[in-house]
This record gives sequence, C-alpha cells and structure tokens, in this order.
Amino acid sequence: MSLEQAHKASPTTGNGPLANGNRNGNGNGNGSADSEQLTGAVLVCGGGIAGIQASLDLSAAGYRVYLVEESPTIGGSMARLDKTFPTGDCATCIISPKLVECMRDYNIDVMTMADVTRLEGEAGHFKVEVRKRPRSVDPGKCTGCGDCWQACPVRNVPQTTPPFQPGLSLDREETAWIEDLLVRHGRERAALIPILQEVNDQRRYLPRAILEHLSLRLLIPLAEILHVVSFYNAFSLEPVGRHLIEVCLGTACFVRGSGVLLERLEAELGISAGGTDQDRRFTLRTVRCIGCCALAPAVRIGGVTFGNVKLDKLTEILEQFP
Repeated sequence: MSLEQAHKASPTTGNGPLANGNRNGNGNGNGSADSEQLTGAVLVCGGGIAGIQASLDLSAAGYRVYLVEESPTIGGSMARLDKTFPTGDCATCIISPKLVECMRDYNIDVMTMADVTRLEGEAGHFKVEVRKRPRSVDPGKCTGCGDCWQACPVRNVPQTTPPFQPGLSLDREETAWIEDLLVRHGRERAALIPILQEVNDQRRYLPRAILEHLSLRLLIPLAEILHVVSFYNAFSLEPVGRHLIEVCLGTACFVRGSGVLLERLEAELGISAGGTDQDRRFTLRTVRCIGCCALAPAVRIGGVTFGNVKLDKLTEILEQFP
C-alpha cells in the first residue's frame, strides 16, 4: 500500500527569499510591521543536479529541506553522462561529492520514489501531500547486487527450482564403475578432481552422462563441474586419440622450425591443430612451452618428449605409437 506523508512547507525566517516581508520574493520588501513573518520548511521537487544544489544551498541558509524525487535515486540525467559541455569535465566527478553531501546532510530529508499529489495554500504557507511508493527492500541493507530485480514478484513470477536430474542414462557397468570411484575417492567435494582425472584417463575424455551423475552424487552443480573441466587443459569434453601429440610453439622452438613441424603433422595426419584423426589414434595440439628450450624444436607424444626433431624423423617417431 502507498504511504502518505503530509509536510507543511512554509518558508523560513532569516535572509531567505521569502523572509523579507515581501510575498513576491524579490528581496525588495519594506519590512513593515504588518508584514507576515514566514516560518517553516522548504520543498524541492526533483532530485537532479539543480534540485540537489538548491537543497544544499537552502540547507546552508538554515532551512529544513524536503527533496522529493519520483525515481529510486537522485542525480537525474547528469549521473548518466560521461562528460559535460563545454569544458568536457567528468560528470561523475562533479556530481558525486554533491550526492554524498546531500545524503549526509541532516537538514535535508531525501524522499525518493515519491510524488507530490496535492498542493494547497498560498506562497509562504503551503500544505503539500506526498505519496511514497513502497520499495519492498530495506534501503539501509541494500548493496546494489541486483538480486531483488531478478526475484521481483511484481515483474517476475517466482518459481521453485526443480531438483537436478541427469538427462542421460548409464548402463549397469558404468553405474557400478562410478560407485567404485566414489568408494575409493570419497564423496567429498575435494574428490572431484581426482575422480575427473581417472575418468579422463580411462575414457580419454569426460562423457556428459558421467558428469551429470557425478554432479548428482557429489552434490556439486553441473555448471561448477564444467567450470573446473574447462579450466584445465588436461581434461577434454570431446573424445581424443590414444596418443596426444603436443607441438611446442614457444619462442625457442618456433624460431627453430616447430611451425614447420606442425604443418607436416597436420598434412600427414589429415587434421588441424586441436583435432583427432578418424582412427582416434592421434590428437594434435599446440602448447606454448614444454620446458625443453635447449632441445628445440621439441614435440611431446603420449608424455614422451622428443628434442631436436627433424622433418625426416617425424614418420619414424609416429610409428613408435601404434
């Protein structure tokens, strides 16, 4: 429900524009005894840069200020600008100190998400009705994370998240194998990487069905498992060959011809870097450094490193890995 607040906004005494006995506020009043002495507070409509500056000036002059803004925040259009014309100064640098000063000023009552619904009276003695719209959040605890925007019951229909269920089934043999892995490595979160390493070694890649069932049994979201798998180069989501060929393209190896070795391997195997041949015998990849700069150019196949590799020796080396 809307919250209504009525504020009596009559000008204050002192040297303000309406404190001189002249209702037109031009500062030329005669100050006669029959002039009405004006007291009260000031209402500023609009929380843009002009409204903020006016509120600060009025507060410095001793007025009690009510700053009413229809949007959730103050700052207006200037807060969304990058530069200001004609000087090209940073808009944020200009308005940020004023925003902080306005919010910390005890003499300024900032009323956001509010509308002036009724204005009665005459100059110097107005009665204003302000309607504040509910925020549905506690502004004192808000950190601006935006989670409430996603779960807003007004804009979105709240839905419960259904429990995760694997979309792919496993046969009895694979199910028993997974249970054996869980028995040997445990069901703690720390066992995830050792289990993935063994699955990757046995299957030469990580099947989607096995990852889904591991997610269910380890109580780890599938998205988190995929983050781990995609982070480490040792894991693969696609089937790879029996032997992994890694061609070093580091500076030392490249200047000694590793790029030519890569081209020869691509032509001989009929695949490009990152691919696997049709027989799934070899998977060809490139690495930035093997750590054998003194043996450049270097190639690693199935964990075995070959240094000072020559083009005419490639076929002989590949024959060692059936």
